[in-house]
Amino acid sequence: MSRPTVKKTFDCLAFKDQAQARLIEETRGMTAEQEIAYLTRKAEEGPLGEWWKKVKKATDSRRASAGT
Repeated sequence: MSRPTVKKTFDCLAFKDQAQARLIEETRGMTAEQEIAYLTRKAEEGPLGEWWKKVKKATDSRRASAGT
């Protein structure tokens, strides 16, 4: 018995490659600190922004209580 052929409607690797190329272009010439600030801002503004802020707040809180 053979499997039915499924037509691909989304190419995950092509999507990843395009996203990486866009990110490289957008951060070209930035220092490491500028890249970190850029990526943090993008994460906070993106579709998972509220979740990201909660994770960051929890991480910062754990670090403060650990004394690091």
